[in-house]
Amino acid sequence: MTKLIIQIPSFNEGENILQTLECIPKNIKGVDEVEVLVINDGSTDDTAEIAEKWGAFVINVKPNKGLANAFRVGLNESLKLGADIIVNTDADNQYKASDIETIIKPIIANEADIVVGARDILSIKEFSFVKKVLQKLGTFVLRLLSSTNVEDAPSGFRAFSKAAALKLNVFDNYTYTMETLIQAGAKGLKVVSVPIGVNPPTRKSKLVKNIFDYVFKSMKTTIRMFIVYRPFRFFAFISGMCAIMGALIVLRFLYYYSQGFGNGHIQSLIFGAVFLISSVQLLIVAVLGDLLSINRKLIEDVQIRVKKIELDK
Repeated sequence: MTKLIIQIPSFNEGENILQTLECIPKNIKGVDEVEVLVINDGSTDDTAEIAEKWGAFVINVKPNKGLANAFRVGLNESLKLGADIIVNTDADNQYKASDIETIIKPIIANEADIVVGARDILSIKEFSFVKKVLQKLGTFVLRLLSSTNVEDAPSGFRAFSKAAALKLNVFDNYTYTMETLIQAGAKGLKVVSVPIGVNPPTRKSKLVKNIFDYVFKSMKTTIRMFIVYRPFRFFAFISGMCAIMGALIVLRFLYYYSQGFGNGHIQSLIFGAVFLISSVQLLIVAVLGDLLSINRKLIEDVQIRVKKIELDK
């Protein structure tokens, strides 16, 4: 018997939550039971009351702690409620609920651990040209960093298998979209993308108040998570860049020295030595980071075992 839980992080969505809930299909092919979980993230309006009256299971979080925390709470609560598959969607009815069946198909067929609903970004009229370019560029960069084939990295319309939900940890307080993809690639979880549709916007984005602020915070989260899960690759790359710079500067000094002008370019030797020493130091940091990463993996294995024991109880 397969149980699907659709989790909806919500903050002051009294005007939209009912429409979102009404669009959710009651019968979905491939699952035997469908439940809806609304994470009421410190709302000051009647979001929770509307959701409860509709029949959703509501978790109240106070005070408002942000989307990433609401997602984390929802994931853990869904596991406690016995979910085999978890779908995360937005409370403003941005994504078409009819596509829920589409995004869970790869999980039911054991073809994926995480499925990301990919919007046709270029066809969304409400997105400015700059936003479309940044969305595409961000997805391309994250695809490289996470070693996944995701086509719409910022999309919040996602499906998770129970195994994937047990392995994921969300540390960031801003957004979970980038972080979970980097984790998925590092933990060997298979990520696939499927095309999905979107509804006309009902309100302005609460997460993206300023496109450049969003880009900055997303980049900060992405770099932070890459350092956490790929420390050797990150620091070894910087170490390599320093080594190349140092070598080039030293070669410049040796060239002038061979021509009899070494005395006038002694500063090149000093700068070259600084870069080379920095390269060695960064390489040591890379090795230490890799050792810490191994320790983190062992701790996460213990964490998964503890979660399974708690769920069995």
